[in-house]
Amino acid sequence: MLKTMDDIMKKAQSVRKRKLSVAVAQDLEVLTAVDNAFKNNIIDPILVGDEEAIKKIAAENNIDISNWQIMDEKDDSKAALQAVKNVSSGNADMIMKGLVSTSVFLKAVLNREFGLRTGRLLSHVAVVENANYHKLLAVTDAAMNIAPDLSAKIDIVKNAAKVMTALGIERPKVAPVCAVETVNPAMEATLHAAAISKMSDRGQLKGCIVDGPLALDNAVSKKAAEHKGIVSEVAGDADIILLPDIEAGNVLYKALVFLADVKLAAIIVGAKAPVVLTSRADSDETKLRSIALAASCVLD
Repeated sequence: MLKTMDDIMKKAQSVRKRKLSVAVAQDLEVLTAVDNAFKNNIIDPILVGDEEAIKKIAAENNIDISNWQIMDEKDDSKAALQAVKNVSSGNADMIMKGLVSTSVFLKAVLNREFGLRTGRLLSHVAVVENANYHKLLAVTDAAMNIAPDLSAKIDIVKNAAKVMTALGIERPKVAPVCAVETVNPAMEATLHAAAISKMSDRGQLKGCIVDGPLALDNAVSKKAAEHKGIVSEVAGDADIILLPDIEAGNVLYKALVFLADVKLAAIIVGAKAPVVLTSRADSDETKLRSIALAASCVLD
């Protein structure tokens, strides 16, 4: 089991180098992140975008791209699609968003002819190392699905479980987090939590253990769970926090980033290959860790 972000970095460095296809790569922050991953022996880049602009940015910022593959395509939509084709054809292992709108990028990822569809929902998984918690913790979904219904949450759980399994957790423990730890017919999220938990009990969800609803304190604190009389294999020892909607997910994610002393990595999963979709607000370290997390989740 990987327990720290350093463990994720070491795993990414221990497997074969991954080929990273970058869509619309003419961006300093993206090239810096890719350069850091390259120097850490994690990836070999394939840059798709305006070749002249890419070389200019690299030269002005002392980024050596002489050994990197560049595919010249000045149109953003075509560049995004070519970056996806690199993965779907087997020439790359994973993909990263560059200087292109998220909608254009994801449209290429989901292209019916050349895209990376699996029939499962795409979802955002953030993996957090926090000094106040005893192991890595995944938080999902903070960025993709606005108000997921029961079916969507099942896919979100499966996606997150695959990430944590790739990090060495054989049966990750999933806590569907709600405002309360009891089922309340007036609170739809508690009904979803109860249904997913029962599916887990009956073996309908393979490879993970789900128990909820749980309030956040019960999910991450055995003391809080015991105080409330909650007997659960998941309570106080969750590997995955399933949030009820994007608002709760986004608030928790940003609270962790800006108010807590955490190390974090995040990727989009549910496609045929990991998708690195970082924010400009993310630190260089977060971007590097996100690439390392994606590299660790590639299926060989």
